[in-house]
Amino acid sequence: MALPRLILASASPRRSELLRRLDLEFQVMSSDTPEVLHEQLTPSELAQINAYRKARAVSKRFPDYLVLGADTIVTLEGNLFGKPANLAEARRMLQQLQGNTHQVVTGVSLIHLRHRQERLFAEITEVTFRPLSTAQIDRYLASMNPLDKAGGYAIQEGGDVLVQDVVGSYFNVVGLPLERLKVELERWQSPQG
Repeated sequence: MALPRLILASASPRRSELLRRLDLEFQVMSSDTPEVLHEQLTPSELAQINAYRKARAVSKRFPDYLVLGADTIVTLEGNLFGKPANLAEARRMLQQLQGNTHQVVTGVSLIHLRHRQERLFAEITEVTFRPLSTAQIDRYLASMNPLDKAGGYAIQEGGDVLVQDVVGSYFNVVGLPLERLKVELERWQSPQG
């Protein structure tokens, strides 16, 4: 059984680049669904709900496609770090993350509306930042655009300056847990899919 036609419900160039690593043909269709932030949900639940909402919005328009939605959240000691609204907020985020270990949670939703099939999962990666000075943080922020990245950083864009250690999927930190996604897509293609 072949994989149905695939849509990535994200305008993220990072997610598109990652998905291409799996040698899959896909289309990109941003959902423009606002992300919810609810303090009573765990980061894993929140990432999965947002991923589901994104995939569901696109699958309503393309019911014959397999739609992939994803959402990434950075969390440190119960505090959630989404995408910073401005440079000052990105700086505050990095100041809190420096010298600490935080979790990067990516929720993934796969929906095929016509076949009434869906899968929902989350992957968690632990990332330890080096201790950083204000000057180091400012240099890092001057080297990239932090505003469309959870936690105000991109591990693949000068992340070696920030990151001391990664436990779990590196690709999850970039925005899509490729190892787990590959397994889920293989299951989708199986007769039980």
